[in-house]
Amino acid sequence: MQELRTVLEKHGFHFKKQFGQNFISDTNLLRSIVDASGIDENTTVVEIGCGAGTLTRALAEKAKKVYAFDIDRDLQPVLAETLAGLDNVEVIFRDFNKLDLKEFEKEIEEYTVVANLPYYITTPLVTKLLEESDKVQGLSIMVQEEVANRFCAKENTADYGSITAAIALKGKATIVKRVSRNLFYPRPNVDSAVVKIQFERGRVAVKDEKAYRQTVKCAFLNRRKTLENNLVNFFKLSREEAKKALAQAGVDEKARGETLSPERLALLSDVLLDMGVMK
Repeated sequence: MQELRTVLEKHGFHFKKQFGQNFISDTNLLRSIVDASGIDENTTVVEIGCGAGTLTRALAEKAKKVYAFDIDRDLQPVLAETLAGLDNVEVIFRDFNKLDLKEFEKEIEEYTVVANLPYYITTPLVTKLLEESDKVQGLSIMVQEEVANRFCAKENTADYGSITAAIALKGKATIVKRVSRNLFYPRPNVDSAVVKIQFERGRVAVKDEKAYRQTVKCAFLNRRKTLENNLVNFFKLSREEAKKALAQAGVDEKARGETLSPERLALLSDVLLDMGVMK
Protein backbone atom coordinates (compact mmCIF):
# COMPACT_ATOMS: atom_id res chain seq x y z
CA MET A 1 0.00 0.00 0.00
CA GLN A 2 2.80 2.41 0.92
CA GLU A 3 4.59 1.84 -2.40
CA LEU A 4 1.41 2.72 -4.35
CA ARG A 5 0.87 5.85 -2.26
CA THR A 6 4.46 6.88 -2.89
CA VAL A 7 4.09 6.60 -6.68
CA LEU A 8 0.81 8.53 -6.66
CA GLU A 9 2.24 11.29 -4.45
CA LYS A 10 5.40 11.48 -6.53
CA HIS A 11 3.35 12.38 -9.60
CA GLY A 12 1.01 14.70 -7.69
CA PHE A 13 -2.04 12.55 -8.38
CA HIS A 14 -5.29 13.49 -6.64
CA PHE A 15 -8.26 11.11 -6.45
CA LYS A 16 -11.42 12.27 -8.19
CA LYS A 17 -14.61 11.23 -6.45
CA GLN A 18 -16.66 11.49 -9.65
CA PHE A 19 -14.61 8.66 -11.21
CA GLY A 20 -15.07 6.28 -8.26
CA GLN A 21 -11.33 5.69 -7.96
CA ASN A 22 -10.34 2.98 -5.46
CA PHE A 23 -7.06 1.26 -6.35
CA ILE A 24 -5.83 -2.22 -5.39
CA SER A 25 -2.31 -2.76 -4.11
CA ASP A 26 -2.57 -6.13 -2.34
CA THR A 27 -0.42 -8.56 -4.31
CA ASN A 28 -2.32 -11.66 -3.24
CA LEU A 29 -5.65 -10.12 -4.26
CA LEU A 30 -4.28 -9.08 -7.65
CA ARG A 31 -2.96 -12.59 -8.24
CA SER A 32 -6.26 -14.20 -7.23
CA ILE A 33 -8.24 -11.97 -9.61
CA VAL A 34 -5.94 -12.90 -12.50
CA ASP A 35 -6.05 -16.60 -11.61
CA ALA A 36 -9.86 -16.59 -11.31
CA SER A 37 -10.19 -15.04 -14.78
CA GLY A 38 -8.57 -18.10 -16.37
CA ILE A 39 -6.44 -16.04 -18.75
CA ASP A 40 -3.18 -17.35 -20.22
CA GLU A 41 -0.53 -16.43 -22.78
CA ASN A 42 -3.08 -16.79 -25.61
CA THR A 43 -5.68 -14.44 -24.08
CA THR A 44 -6.41 -10.87 -25.13
CA VAL A 45 -7.67 -8.85 -22.16
CA VAL A 46 -9.65 -5.63 -22.01
CA GLU A 47 -9.34 -3.87 -18.67
CA ILE A 48 -11.76 -1.06 -17.87
CA GLY A 49 -10.77 1.51 -15.27
CA CYS A 50 -7.09 0.53 -15.02
CA GLY A 51 -6.35 3.17 -12.37
CA ALA A 52 -2.74 3.10 -11.21
CA GLY A 53 -2.00 -0.02 -13.27
CA THR A 54 -1.46 -2.57 -10.49
CA LEU A 55 -3.99 -5.02 -11.92
CA THR A 56 -2.88 -4.12 -15.46
CA ARG A 57 0.66 -5.24 -14.68
CA ALA A 58 -0.52 -8.49 -13.11
CA LEU A 59 -2.65 -9.18 -16.20
CA ALA A 60 0.12 -8.31 -18.66
CA GLU A 61 2.50 -10.74 -16.99
CA LYS A 62 0.15 -13.58 -17.92
CA ALA A 63 -1.86 -12.43 -20.98
CA LYS A 64 -0.99 -12.11 -24.64
CA LYS A 65 -2.19 -8.49 -24.87
CA VAL A 66 -3.92 -6.00 -22.55
CA TYR A 67 -5.98 -3.03 -23.70
CA ALA A 68 -6.24 -0.87 -20.57
CA PHE A 69 -8.93 1.81 -20.56
CA ASP A 70 -9.19 4.74 -18.18
CA ILE A 71 -11.02 8.04 -18.28
CA ASP A 72 -8.49 10.02 -16.18
CA ARG A 73 -5.54 11.37 -18.18
CA ASP A 74 -3.90 12.56 -14.97
CA LEU A 75 -2.89 8.91 -14.49
CA GLN A 76 -0.62 9.00 -17.54
CA PRO A 77 2.69 9.64 -15.66
CA VAL A 78 1.68 7.14 -12.96
CA LEU A 79 1.01 4.43 -15.54
CA ALA A 80 4.23 5.24 -17.39
CA GLU A 81 6.05 4.24 -14.22
CA THR A 82 3.94 1.31 -13.01
CA LEU A 83 3.79 -0.29 -16.48
CA ALA A 84 7.41 0.39 -17.44
CA GLY A 85 9.09 -2.47 -19.33
CA LEU A 86 5.85 -4.06 -20.58
CA ASP A 87 5.43 -4.24 -24.35
CA ASN A 88 2.04 -5.99 -24.44
CA VAL A 89 -0.05 -3.19 -22.86
CA GLU A 90 -1.89 -0.46 -24.74
CA VAL A 91 -3.32 2.25 -22.49
CA ILE A 92 -6.36 4.02 -23.95
CA PHE A 93 -7.66 7.17 -22.27
CA ARG A 94 -11.31 6.97 -23.24
CA ASP A 95 -14.68 6.45 -21.60
CA PHE A 96 -15.42 2.80 -22.43
CA ASN A 97 -19.15 3.33 -22.00
CA LYS A 98 -19.06 5.84 -24.88
CA LEU A 99 -16.92 3.62 -27.10
CA ASP A 100 -18.22 2.39 -30.46
CA LEU A 101 -17.76 -1.25 -29.53
CA LYS A 102 -18.40 -2.58 -33.03
CA GLU A 103 -15.59 -0.42 -34.42
CA PHE A 104 -13.21 -1.33 -31.59
CA GLU A 105 -13.86 -5.04 -32.05
CA LYS A 106 -12.95 -4.84 -35.74
CA GLU A 107 -9.36 -4.24 -34.64
CA ILE A 108 -8.98 -6.98 -32.03
CA GLU A 109 -9.53 -10.68 -31.59
CA GLU A 110 -11.84 -12.37 -29.09
CA TYR A 111 -11.17 -11.12 -25.57
CA THR A 112 -11.88 -11.39 -21.87
CA VAL A 113 -12.76 -8.40 -19.70
CA VAL A 114 -10.96 -8.25 -16.35
CA ALA A 115 -11.47 -5.15 -14.24
CA ASN A 116 -11.82 -3.50 -10.87
CA LEU A 117 -14.85 -1.51 -11.95
CA PRO A 118 -15.80 1.90 -10.59
CA TYR A 119 -19.12 1.18 -8.92
CA TYR A 120 -21.09 3.83 -10.78
CA ILE A 121 -20.42 2.33 -14.23
CA THR A 122 -20.89 -1.35 -13.39
CA THR A 123 -24.44 -2.04 -14.58
CA PRO A 124 -24.32 0.19 -17.71
CA LEU A 125 -20.99 -1.36 -18.71
CA VAL A 126 -22.12 -4.96 -18.26
CA THR A 127 -25.30 -4.13 -20.18
CA LYS A 128 -23.24 -2.62 -23.01
CA LEU A 129 -21.09 -5.74 -23.31
CA LEU A 130 -24.14 -8.03 -23.18
CA GLU A 131 -26.02 -6.14 -25.87
CA GLU A 132 -23.30 -4.86 -28.20
CA SER A 133 -20.30 -7.18 -28.10
CA ASP A 134 -19.65 -9.94 -30.61
CA LYS A 135 -16.22 -10.92 -29.32
CA VAL A 136 -16.22 -10.85 -25.51
CA GLN A 137 -15.82 -14.35 -24.10
CA GLY A 138 -16.28 -13.59 -20.44
CA LEU A 139 -15.95 -11.08 -17.62
CA SER A 140 -14.07 -11.27 -14.33
CA ILE A 141 -14.96 -8.07 -12.56
CA MET A 142 -14.63 -6.61 -9.09
CA VAL A 143 -17.92 -4.96 -8.16
CA GLN A 144 -19.79 -3.76 -5.10
CA GLU A 145 -20.87 -6.80 -3.07
CA GLU A 146 -24.59 -6.08 -3.29
CA VAL A 147 -24.30 -5.75 -7.09
CA ALA A 148 -22.45 -9.08 -7.22
CA ASN A 149 -25.34 -10.68 -5.31
CA ARG A 150 -27.77 -9.19 -7.85
CA PHE A 151 -25.80 -10.51 -10.81
CA CYS A 152 -25.90 -14.06 -9.43
CA ALA A 153 -29.40 -14.11 -7.90
CA LYS A 154 -32.04 -16.75 -8.48
CA GLU A 155 -35.63 -16.01 -9.45
CA ASN A 156 -38.14 -15.32 -6.68
CA THR A 157 -35.54 -13.61 -4.46
CA ALA A 158 -35.16 -9.94 -3.51
CA ASP A 159 -31.86 -9.61 -5.43
CA TYR A 160 -33.25 -11.02 -8.69
CA GLY A 161 -33.86 -8.28 -11.25
CA SER A 162 -33.60 -7.21 -14.87
CA ILE A 163 -29.78 -7.26 -14.91
CA THR A 164 -29.81 -10.83 -13.53
CA ALA A 165 -32.11 -11.97 -16.34
CA ALA A 166 -30.08 -10.07 -18.93
CA ILE A 167 -26.85 -11.78 -17.84
CA ALA A 168 -28.50 -15.21 -17.75
CA LEU A 169 -29.38 -14.97 -21.45
CA LYS A 170 -25.68 -14.81 -22.39
CA GLY A 171 -23.82 -16.51 -19.58
CA LYS A 172 -23.52 -17.87 -16.06
CA ALA A 173 -22.49 -15.52 -13.24
CA THR A 174 -20.61 -16.81 -10.19
CA ILE A 175 -19.10 -15.01 -7.21
CA VAL A 176 -15.53 -16.32 -6.99
CA LYS A 177 -14.18 -14.13 -4.19
CA ARG A 178 -15.47 -11.69 -1.58
CA VAL A 179 -13.15 -8.77 -0.87
CA SER A 180 -12.84 -6.56 2.19
CA ARG A 181 -12.98 -2.79 1.73
CA ASN A 182 -9.66 -2.62 3.64
CA LEU A 183 -7.72 -3.87 0.60
CA PHE A 184 -8.37 -0.69 -1.42
CA TYR A 185 -6.77 2.75 -1.44
CA PRO A 186 -8.55 4.94 -0.65
CA ARG A 187 -10.84 2.72 1.42
CA PRO A 188 -14.43 2.63 0.06
CA ASN A 189 -17.52 2.46 2.27
CA VAL A 190 -18.58 -1.00 1.11
CA ASP A 191 -17.12 -4.45 0.59
CA SER A 192 -16.66 -5.89 -2.90
CA ALA A 193 -16.76 -9.22 -4.68
CA VAL A 194 -15.22 -10.68 -7.82
CA VAL A 195 -17.86 -11.99 -10.23
CA LYS A 196 -17.00 -14.25 -13.14
CA ILE A 197 -19.43 -14.31 -16.07
CA GLN A 198 -18.63 -16.97 -18.63
CA PHE A 199 -20.42 -16.26 -21.90
CA GLU A 200 -22.31 -19.13 -23.51
CA ARG A 201 -24.13 -17.80 -26.55
CA GLY A 202 -27.40 -19.63 -27.07
CA ARG A 203 -27.46 -20.65 -23.39
CA VAL A 204 -31.14 -19.73 -23.13
CA ALA A 205 -33.17 -20.54 -26.24
CA VAL A 206 -34.96 -17.43 -27.51
CA LYS A 207 -36.24 -16.38 -30.92
CA ASP A 208 -35.17 -12.76 -30.68
CA GLU A 209 -32.78 -11.21 -28.15
CA LYS A 210 -34.28 -7.74 -28.49
CA ALA A 211 -37.74 -9.16 -27.76
CA TYR A 212 -36.30 -10.90 -24.70
CA ARG A 213 -34.78 -7.65 -23.42
CA GLN A 214 -38.09 -5.86 -23.88
CA THR A 215 -39.92 -8.63 -22.04
CA VAL A 216 -37.44 -8.45 -19.16
CA LYS A 217 -37.86 -4.68 -19.00
CA CYS A 218 -41.61 -5.14 -18.87
CA ALA A 219 -41.42 -7.86 -16.19
CA PHE A 220 -39.52 -5.61 -13.81
CA LEU A 221 -41.33 -2.39 -14.73
CA ASN A 222 -43.04 -2.36 -11.36
CA ARG A 223 -42.12 -5.14 -8.97
CA ARG A 224 -45.25 -4.63 -6.88
CA LYS A 225 -47.60 -5.16 -9.79
CA THR A 226 -48.51 -8.48 -11.36
CA LEU A 227 -46.91 -9.38 -14.68
CA GLU A 228 -50.36 -9.14 -16.25
CA ASN A 229 -50.62 -5.48 -15.21
CA ASN A 230 -47.09 -4.78 -16.43
CA LEU A 231 -47.90 -6.33 -19.82
CA VAL A 232 -50.98 -4.13 -20.13
CA ASN A 233 -49.08 -0.98 -19.17
CA PHE A 234 -45.80 -1.64 -21.01
CA PHE A 235 -47.02 -3.15 -24.27
CA LYS A 236 -50.47 -1.50 -24.24
CA LEU A 237 -52.16 -4.91 -24.43
CA SER A 238 -55.78 -5.46 -23.58
CA ARG A 239 -56.43 -7.41 -20.39
CA GLU A 240 -57.55 -10.38 -22.51
CA GLU A 241 -54.37 -10.30 -24.64
CA ALA A 242 -52.19 -10.20 -21.53
CA LYS A 243 -53.99 -13.19 -20.02
CA LYS A 244 -53.66 -15.09 -23.31
CA ALA A 245 -49.90 -14.44 -23.53
CA LEU A 246 -49.35 -15.60 -19.96
CA ALA A 247 -51.43 -18.72 -20.48
CA GLN A 248 -49.49 -19.67 -23.64
CA ALA A 249 -46.22 -19.22 -21.74
CA GLY A 250 -47.48 -21.33 -18.84
CA VAL A 251 -47.39 -18.41 -16.39
CA ASP A 252 -49.97 -17.89 -13.66
CA GLU A 253 -51.89 -14.68 -14.36
CA LYS A 254 -51.25 -13.49 -10.80
CA ALA A 255 -47.48 -14.01 -11.04
CA ARG A 256 -45.01 -11.17 -10.64
CA GLY A 257 -42.04 -10.71 -12.93
CA GLU A 258 -39.39 -11.67 -10.38
CA THR A 259 -40.88 -15.16 -10.04
CA LEU A 260 -40.05 -16.07 -13.66
CA SER A 261 -36.80 -17.82 -14.49
CA PRO A 262 -34.81 -16.56 -17.50
CA GLU A 263 -36.04 -19.59 -19.44
CA ARG A 264 -39.67 -18.72 -18.69
CA LEU A 265 -39.07 -15.08 -19.60
CA ALA A 266 -37.61 -16.29 -22.90
CA LEU A 267 -40.72 -18.39 -23.57
CA LEU A 268 -42.94 -15.40 -22.79
CA SER A 269 -40.92 -13.20 -25.15
CA ASP A 270 -41.36 -15.80 -27.92
CA VAL A 271 -45.13 -15.81 -27.31
CA LEU A 272 -45.29 -12.01 -27.44
CA LEU A 273 -43.21 -12.01 -30.62
CA ASP A 274 -45.53 -14.55 -32.25
CA MET A 275 -48.54 -12.43 -31.21
CA GLY A 276 -47.05 -9.51 -33.12
CA VAL A 277 -46.63 -7.41 -29.98
CA MET A 278 -43.00 -6.71 -30.92
CA LYS A 279 -41.80 -6.12 -34.44
